Amino acid sequence: MLSPTRLVLLSFAVAAGSVAFASTRPPPGPRVLASQDVPTTVAPAATAAKPVAPAPLPASYTIRSVLPIEGPMKMGDHHWDESAAPAKGTIVITVDLAAQVLSVFRDGHEIGAAAVLFGADAKPTPLGVYPITQKDADHVSNIYHAPMPYMLRLTNDGISIHASEVADGYMTHGCIGVPLPFAKKLFAAVKLGDKVIVTRGEALEVGQPVKAI
Repeated sequence: MLSPTRLVLLSFAVAAGSVAFASTRPPPGPRVLASQDVPTTVAPAATAAKPVAPAPLPASYTIRSVLPIEGPMKMGDHHWDESAAPAKGTIVITVDLAAQVLSVFRDGHEIGAAAVLFGADAKPTPLGVYPITQKDADHVSNIYHAPMPYMLRLTNDGISIHASEVADGYMTHGCIGVPLPFAKKLFAAVKLGDKVIVTRGEALEVGQPVKAI
């Protein structure tokens, strides 16, 4: 399936403040993925009641640069280049399920991007903003008894980012699967509490923030 333009702008409201993305240069061309053989009918995510969040603080997170990735990304593609980013800074991870792409930003500079797998069966990947609550390089699922290398936990019911075989015909039980070499770098770069924003097709013109679901 051809995917829409990779997520360019995102914002989210969390207790620590709201996040708004804006680019300081024209956005790159569309980043789309080659076909992924997954079911066309996806079960709706559970609609659990959400707690009322405090009013966001007037803080912002601005995207300052993106990786110069040419052409469409294919299943298994991944890129990592920290040369434009400072050694330290706030990490924000964005996942666009429609584009099937995960991006990693440090201090507003994109340092990594990868094609991903996601949940497309009875347990779809939930949308929202999640802090990383656990890191385990050698994790094994206690539900499916399957290895989940370089696991970054997002929810208490098992949703996480972890290394996976990212190829046509594969999907997950709600997790976000990334290629193993990329998973190693991501695991080393993030810390507990770093935010992961999961959306589906949230793309806007430069300068127009979108509220993360």
